[in-house]
Amino acid sequence: MKKERKHPAHGVFIALNRPTIVLATVCTKNREPWLANETVHQLLRQIWAEEATAWLVGRYVLMPDHLHLFAAPSAEDVLLDNWVRFWKSLFTKRYKNPSHRWQPDYWDRRLRASESYDAAWEYVRHNPVRHGLVKNPEDWLFQGEIFVLEWW
Repeated sequence: MKKERKHPAHGVFIALNRPTIVLATVCTKNREPWLANETVHQLLRQIWAEEATAWLVGRYVLMPDHLHLFAAPSAEDVLLDNWVRFWKSLFTKRYKNPSHRWQPDYWDRRLRASESYDAAWEYVRHNPVRHGLVKNPEDWLFQGEIFVLEWW
């Protein structure tokens, strides 16, 4: 019988001779649908661009009850887990809606050299289409790119 994990395994190995790009998925508590609105979108963009820069957010998509983001470590030596907790904490303090909370954990996956960031992005950006929220991925308002993440 296969045992399901209750919590995701974390720990991103950062190789100095290869790019490190991680796809992270962060959910709202109890999958409550409060993320996909302009106030949340702008606040997250501000936090990721100006304050939570130990990891640089590349492309991202906000769904009603979860978000997907691609991130790469900056020059700072901060664990991905600490960085996610940091920006979630900043957001919660500023958003000031106690009923809108995050799941305590998140899922992450390091993109491998054989994978293409662009191919992974194509899959993620079609999430709103697969969920029936829009007909075309470019019509979804709650997506973007903060920093350009490049493979070397």
